Amino acid sequence: MTEKKIIAVVGATGEQGGAVARALLADGEFAVRALARTPESAAAQKVAALGAEVVQADLYDVESLRKAFDGAYGAYLVTPFFTHMSAAKELEEVKNLVAAAKGLQHVVWSTLEDTREVISLDDDRMPTLDEKYKVPHFDVKGGEADPLFEQAGLPTTYVRMSFYWNNLLSGMAPYRAADGSLVLSLPMGESRISGIAAEDIGKAIVSVLKHPEKTIGQTIGLGVEHLTGQEVAQAFSDVLGEDVRYEPLSHNDFRALGFREAVEIGNMLQYYTEFDTHILPRRDTGQTRELVPAWLTLKEFLAAHREDIVIG
Repeated sequence: MTEKKIIAVVGATGEQGGAVARALLADGEFAVRALARTPESAAAQKVAALGAEVVQADLYDVESLRKAFDGAYGAYLVTPFFTHMSAAKELEEVKNLVAAAKGLQHVVWSTLEDTREVISLDDDRMPTLDEKYKVPHFDVKGGEADPLFEQAGLPTTYVRMSFYWNNLLSGMAPYRAADGSLVLSLPMGESRISGIAAEDIGKAIVSVLKHPEKTIGQTIGLGVEHLTGQEVAQAFSDVLGEDVRYEPLSHNDFRALGFREAVEIGNMLQYYTEFDTHILPRRDTGQTRELVPAWLTLKEFLAAHREDIVIG
């Protein structure tokens, strides 16, 4: 019996990497090697229980990454920006991953655009962060990290992500207003946002890895639906069985909410809102459908996760 090719999955204990690991394990064509800084953690052991080989690796230790990639056919690479909120640290992580990935036959890199393609640093519509970024977790990937893979000659598929529907289950879910009604206050005006369920990201990556002849060297944008705030509110109304009113929040008000990621996420949502005609065509729903034929619409996703919706 031929041994399965190994896919090393970075971030296998997180939402995105975890979805990829679970999808690969469910599909069964590849063996999964899950990288974890602490293999004994509950999250790592949960992945192991599904059939993954869990190995110790640290994004700041190149040798540990090389050992983790040794003997693997391919790897899924994602960086945990929101654990540290540091553009400098994210760039260091990417450089270490690129250095360790030499020799792999297929690298799938989770990336985003450089927002500075359309909004300059001196544009005062949104604050500039770290003196050189508008949305750091976008700009580092699209502006600085993506070229490193090409320069290293790695056989890479660049996968651009969309807004996770999962974000709508708690932090961005509707809230109960003083009058008892449900209100959705996404700061996206009348524009459309491209979204996808984390589990469908996992399924898409399985398809990408199965077709290297079509995907290596390509940039693929994932997005299953491009919805307005009103359409998102309607999906909630249908699932909750109660009217949900859409009242968009301004981006300045969102940035002023005061939680750790407020400015970064506020800038990101303003980018989504004001440059949707730039962003949406880069997330082809038809191409995503080819990769994930049985994707979840937002309404289907919310219905499947009805018990996880936390009303504010």
